[in-house]
Amino acid sequence: MAQERWEGRVTACLSCPGCSLGIQGLRVQERWEGGWMVCFSFTELKRGISQDLISSPQLDIYRLARQLTDKAIKEKKIFSVCRRYPAIRAALRRRGWVERRRFLPGASQRPGGWVLTKARSCQSRLVRNETPYFLWVTRRDLIDCHSLSCEQMLNHYGKTASFTTKIGLCVNMRSLPWYAQADPGSFFPRCYGLCTESDKQEFLDDFRRTAASSILKWVVGDQNHSKSKSKSWREEAGDTDPGSEKAPETAEPQLRGLSEQLVDAACKVCEAYLGRLEHEDTDLSEDAAQDLTEDEWKELTRQYYALACGEAFISNSRSRFSQCQALLSKITSVDPQTEINGLRNIWIVKPAAKSRGRDIVCMNRVEEILGLVAADPPAARDNKWVVQKYIETPLLIYDTKFDIRQWFLVTDWNPLTIWFYKESYLRFSTQRFSLDSLDSAIHLCNNSIQKHLENDKDRSPLLPAHNMWTSTRFQEYLQKRGRGAVWGSVVYPSMKRAIANTMKVAQDHVEPRKSSFELYGADFILGRDFKPWLIEINSSPTMHASTPVTAQLCAQVQEDTIKVVLDRKLDRNCDIGNFELLWRQPVVELPPAQTSDLLVEGVALSKAQKQTPPTCSRDFTLPLANVQPLKERCHSAMPDLARGPPRRALQQDSRLSAGKAFPGTVPVLLKRRAERGARAQRVCGEPGGEVALPTCHAQRPDGKAPGTALTKAASEQRSGPNLPNVCPLPAVPVGPTTFSETHCPGSHRRPSGSIGGHARLHPKWVY
Repeated sequence: MAQERWEGRVTACLSCPGCSLGIQGLRVQERWEGGWMVCFSFTELKRGISQDLISSPQLDIYRLARQLTDKAIKEKKIFSVCRRYPAIRAALRRRGWVERRRFLPGASQRPGGWVLTKARSCQSRLVRNETPYFLWVTRRDLIDCHSLSCEQMLNHYGKTASFTTKIGLCVNMRSLPWYAQADPGSFFPRCYGLCTESDKQEFLDDFRRTAASSILKWVVGDQNHSKSKSKSWREEAGDTDPGSEKAPETAEPQLRGLSEQLVDAACKVCEAYLGRLEHEDTDLSEDAAQDLTEDEWKELTRQYYALACGEAFISNSRSRFSQCQALLSKITSVDPQTEINGLRNIWIVKPAAKSRGRDIVCMNRVEEILGLVAADPPAARDNKWVVQKYIETPLLIYDTKFDIRQWFLVTDWNPLTIWFYKESYLRFSTQRFSLDSLDSAIHLCNNSIQKHLENDKDRSPLLPAHNMWTSTRFQEYLQKRGRGAVWGSVVYPSMKRAIANTMKVAQDHVEPRKSSFELYGADFILGRDFKPWLIEINSSPTMHASTPVTAQLCAQVQEDTIKVVLDRKLDRNCDIGNFELLWRQPVVELPPAQTSDLLVEGVALSKAQKQTPPTCSRDFTLPLANVQPLKERCHSAMPDLARGPPRRALQQDSRLSAGKAFPGTVPVLLKRRAERGARAQRVCGEPGGEVALPTCHAQRPDGKAPGTALTKAASEQRSGPNLPNVCPLPAVPVGPTTFSETHCPGSHRRPSGSIGGHARLHPKWVY
């Protein structure tokens, strides 16, 4: 228990030293992650509260919670966390933050002790209508970041699929030379998307080149290990356990010999590959640039499969040893991935956007890989699969494969600011490493996969049962074997360079947002030369305390994340835990936004038409010699009050606003569109309202003509200095009215779509 009882009172909380409560018979503990602790710290509750309240012997826990809540609201310290992140909640509460629950979908409602539940429920109710200023969610799509204010902090950025998905990382790493002086092939195994025919062809060419170079490796390895070919294969794969080297002596007579022409074809392919790297094929035709014909490729692939499986050998390969060794030396000097290719030509096929190792398989036959993609329906085939070269020569610990989970934090994208975490952890496979089987249990180290499996009985007992090491434990392992300096000189700096280069490529694709940050988890695999290879980058990396290693490190990295994103805003020299600044780019000044007016320039096109004699039955008192109707019929000339002004009226209005009114035009609408709509709705909604109609002849049913005289004030108000030929129109009461066709002498109708002079375009008007 986390409290001590004395005379019926809880006098002290052992998890919070110096916390004297004096609360009658209340329990203040909370069960969290397998142990009893108090994360609702009463010491923190007292911080900032008046001393007279604290000194009261009968302090009410609800009154204290209210005091803390009022202080948090005033300082804008309201947070909301989705799902179970106890370390984040505890870190924020220690800083005086109050949680608003039920704001985010999937928010954890797991209570603590009785007092804690009541106090926190009280606080949550008090801030239920407050704005949370710190949001921690599992997925970015749970929050519409565009609706957040600049003060609200969010633990995600938008549009990070360029490096957090397998297809995004595959495509964007090809652009790295444009952003940094680095070769992506030096730290990222080559990868291809299988969504288009061109991508499939690139993968097919790579598979064939790798098969050809593997044949050369077989020839060189056969001479170096002529006593046991199977031993050569295992040593190339990194399996150096003496107990596993059991060469079958009776298998040698069953092997079938392959012709030396296989080596000649492989040498031809490798020489052509080196020539393309030197651009020697620039002036060659497409047919001449081809290494082998399609039939020759099929035959080479078939024989290579037999050689890789140990079912065949190459006769008299000693005579080609020098040639093969020279070609391999040249390929190694220009291709940094020659070492990881191995001999089996194994590729790992992954879903383009899935996580936790789901549906990942290893294959070493090209027809099976392409067949897997072709089996999907065409609608779901695009961007679904990527294929990446499997690292066949990984560094092993006690004959077991492992990978490294490395955290890093991005707090800004302009300037690009990356924080690298000093601690990481290793994840071991439950099975001993072997290339004879392509089972995912051997080759995938994801904890989401390995936790469902039992450790192999033949695996070394020196490995932990929970299959995890801290990076500190790994450094101790290297130190005992005389390689203690490798971590600081090779592994750690190489991982930092890989992360920095990857983020530089992604910078142009991510949607930046101030007050946001994001913690990522990168997965690395070490080669036999201790060189790290980046496999993938995960958003929202798991923080579940699945083992003692993750229980310690995951809580620690979350606490340190809060230090960087919150404490450092107040104090630039504060403690930031195990984070270190990896990269801070100089601020990129964005070009000033310049807006230009859109103009339509041209000459009005009007077609002369036959003049029609006027049919006016009554004259207005004011001269209408230069007035033309908008349309041929007055019904169509009336503006549609429900839909807004007609297009031609807008055109004429734009001419008038530009001061270039044409003779015979009418200013139908001179005010803003919103005012016209509001006035039209008001007039139409009121009985007896009046609306100004365009020029037309109107005749009442009773035969009486409407009034035609306007006052001088009204005439002057409707006229302007730029409208010399425009006459005002009378106000006609809205009511049952009969309209007749109206034509004026000298009128020429213009096409409704013609525009003359210069007209300023409204962004919502379409011409």
